Amino acid sequence: MDLATVYFAILPFLLAISIFFAIKKHYKKHFISQAVILGVTLFIVVIFEIGIRISGGFIEYSKYSNISYDFMLFFLIIHILIAIAAVAGWLFLFISSYKQYKNNTLNVTSHKKIGKAIFTALSISSIMGVCIYFFLFVF
Repeated sequence: MDLATVYFAILPFLLAISIFFAIKKHYKKHFISQAVILGVTLFIVVIFEIGIRISGGFIEYSKYSNISYDFMLFFLIIHILIAIAAVAGWLFLFISSYKQYKNNTLNVTSHKKIGKAIFTALSISSIMGVCIYFFLFVF
């Protein structure tokens, strides 16, 4: 769980580097970095979820926290909703943009707009995930 928390703490910075490649018109680096970051993120999420389930889950961890269970549960639900939407949007943008790029039909304006929204959602989800870690293990 610690590894996942560290990864999600640095995820917005990794995404920012990848976006910087696109800004500098290094589209191949942007695509490759997005593919790697997306793949690693999905892998970390799967490993994290397996680890959580094996070790008793959120309810078990929350027993040892000083933070209100109701608050943490509400916070967790919001986090999960944002994370699912962000990752689903990221997968959609990655796949559709690749297809459009190959067909020379990529709408750059739309891609940027959706990309900014996904970056924001992923960053918020990452921050919330780190907060949940602190709620469970620090406070």
